[in-house]
Amino acid sequence: MKIIKKGILSIALLASSTAFAGNEDRAGEAGASELLINPWGRGSGWGSANTAGATGVESFNLNIAGLAYTESSELVFTNTNWMSGADVSINALGFAHRLGESGGVLGVSAMAMSFGDLDITTVDNPDGGLGTFAPNYFNIGLAYSKNFSNTISGGLVVKLVSEGISNVNASGIAIDAGVNYVTGDMRQLKFGITLRNVGPTMTFGGNGLSDRFNVPNSDKTLSVNQRSRDFELPSMVNIGLTYDFFLTDAQEMENDEWMADHRLTAAGTFTSNSFTKDQFRIGVEYAFREMFMLRGGYVYESEATDDIANATANLGPSFGATIQVPLGESGSTFGIDYSYRVTRIFDGSHGIGVKLTF
Repeated sequence: MKIIKKGILSIALLASSTAFAGNEDRAGEAGASELLINPWGRGSGWGSANTAGATGVESFNLNIAGLAYTESSELVFTNTNWMSGADVSINALGFAHRLGESGGVLGVSAMAMSFGDLDITTVDNPDGGLGTFAPNYFNIGLAYSKNFSNTISGGLVVKLVSEGISNVNASGIAIDAGVNYVTGDMRQLKFGITLRNVGPTMTFGGNGLSDRFNVPNSDKTLSVNQRSRDFELPSMVNIGLTYDFFLTDAQEMENDEWMADHRLTAAGTFTSNSFTKDQFRIGVEYAFREMFMLRGGYVYESEATDDIANATANLGPSFGATIQVPLGESGSTFGIDYSYRVTRIFDGSHGIGVKLTF
């Protein structure tokens, strides 16, 4: 337990030092902003407010400590129409598997953003006509999470980040770490803290940053490579609380979990961004026998209603729903998730996903 406490204290200290290191005047200086997007269908439906309550694959973009609550195996796929009208789509695939009764949980996730085909333009051809190109943003994460006791869990995920086009690209590594604490007679109160997107700077490189020039008074040519300035990752800290209200009598299930016919969960998260404004997230989820769920959330930051001072697109309300049904008597389930996030520009973001536990 001493080692566990030291580990939790280390993450808390790192998180607290990062939480107050941000400066909104640095907005735009970080890159790889796709790491801030929650691509999963359930957590995004209530504004990513459930930092302390996310479990399974959904915990990859909230608090990786929740991966430890995977009961056996879990497979999730979600497609998101990002800011409808912008022709941007996000595909996310995740898998988690428990390594024995006390061996922890191993998980892997992949997220890819597609921006469609864009016209190639140059100084001499500003209207295009030279063909098209397709930017690709991709990241893949490998995670391990474990229950250290019946109340404490922790996890770590290492992500490979890649951005680029055919002749210019950048790659890097980002690390997330998180802890979760569960308490109460029926494990109703949950506390979570996570430090995300910490890693070395990234730099773009490739043939697209080089050019050839004719040497004056000579028939020779000279190749000149332009150096790209490196950029930092969008590190952040999430600190969250959730509480489960059992509206009817609850029964204890396997793995120390409790379930009631009617459950109402309230969640709140404070997000400290190193390069943008801090945010507050609140959300509520109602569940009927864990088979039908409705959720809603709200994301707020300072000057959120000021169209001139505010430059954040993803603010305001979000909504979601889940239908989850058992598959026979084996304990396997199949679920369909939907989420909608209001955006300040375009027509909002729609996400639909499927989840299989077995």
